[in-house]
This record gives sequence, C-alpha cells and structure tokens, in this order.
Amino acid sequence: MNVIRHTLDKLQDPTNILEGDRYEFIIHIEVEEDDELYMENGVYIKLIYAALPQEPRIVQYHLYEDTTNNPLDFELEDDEVDELKEFCRSQVQ
Repeated sequence: MNVIRHTLDKLQDPTNILEGDRYEFIIHIEVEEDDELYMENGVYIKLIYAALPQEPRIVQYHLYEDTTNNPLDFELEDDEVDELKEFCRSQVQ
C-alpha cells in the first residue's frame, strides 16, 4: 500500500475522558489494478488513531472511493492495518 497524500487533525476531547491524544487521518492510497480494493477514482482511508503511551492503536477506520466519497465495504488485512498504524505513529511524533 502506497500513501499518495494525507491530512492529519488532532481531535479535541472537551471532557478529558479519553486517555492520550486522538488524531483523525485521511489517507489517500494507491491500489494496484488487480487488487479487489481497486477503484478507478481512487481510494482513501479515514481513521482515528490513538497515541497512547503504552500501546498506540487505530481506534477505527473506514474506506471510501475517492471523488464520490462512497463508503466501501472492505476490511484491510492485518499487515495493512499494522502498516497504517506505523505510518500514523511516524506522523504524530
């Protein structure tokens, strides 16, 4: 999975209930044509990343078709989620 571009916004927790910082990422990815996730208009991932001291993690993610913003009913493989988690970690440091 190749990241084409991304945006990153730190989310505010006005209640101070959540531990650690939360970030919303929108990550546009390049997908090979032979991959079932391939869309002619492109694909992006919208996710929430929790930067927790003991175990940073992806709280949730959703896939969308670029241009139309239609949600896609796909799940990423574990290694792809790990790759995204590492990407997010590197961006918030």
